[in-house]
Amino acid sequence: MSDQPDNNEAVEESNQPFIDHLIELRNRLLKTLVVVVLIFACMVPFAAEIYHFVAEPLQERLVAGAGMIATEVTSPFFTPFKTTFVLAFFVSVPFVLYQAWAFIAPGLYQNEKRFAVPILISSVILFYAGMAFAYFVVFPILFEFFVSSAPSDIKVMPDISRYLDLVLKLFFAFGFAFEIPIATLLLIWSGVVDAKSLAAKRGYVIVACFVVGMLLTPPDILSQSLLAVPMWLLFEVGIFFGRWIKSAEKQENA
Repeated sequence: MSDQPDNNEAVEESNQPFIDHLIELRNRLLKTLVVVVLIFACMVPFAAEIYHFVAEPLQERLVAGAGMIATEVTSPFFTPFKTTFVLAFFVSVPFVLYQAWAFIAPGLYQNEKRFAVPILISSVILFYAGMAFAYFVVFPILFEFFVSSAPSDIKVMPDISRYLDLVLKLFFAFGFAFEIPIATLLLIWSGVVDAKSLAAKRGYVIVACFVVGMLLTPPDILSQSLLAVPMWLLFEVGIFFGRWIKSAEKQENA
């Protein structure tokens, strides 16, 4: 009977770190939400200009006299605000990733932290690079193809809400696709898999890239290839740097 209080105290002490982690996670999520809302509030006065910027790759390729339309009464009001809120999240990505880093950093060894900081910075750069690639390279090719392939007696006038849904999906798809080198690097670095075995599965990865491209882009081979091919190339980049890091670690341990 005398051992019972000691057992209860041991259970409480073991649960305490878990509760502390949950509290810290909640606080960091709240900080992230506050930052996104503040950025959104600063950008709201420019909501119309932001939407016009996002719509420009398609708007420039519509024939003279054509334009976008709104098939819902609330679309002209809510669509620019939705665009602005998502853009506010994109702008806050460095802060979001920093909060994720600060949450997991205490559990890393010193040598792991040395590689983690460049990985964090690279993640931010690659995410923005994916979005820029989508906007400046993919969108012009994609929309030129769709508009030019319409029958001559059809005037292309897309709905603004449907257009926004498409471009946001593509922004997220290319932003996260450009994180493939980081994911590949982490798998190799953590020892989950080695670079040689990943390279041996290259054929499966290429097929998987085209399947993902098919699921995340409009149903045509051009859109699918514009996402799948960069994904495969970025996978190869991840393998290259994974080999480099493992080689550097072996030299340090020698």
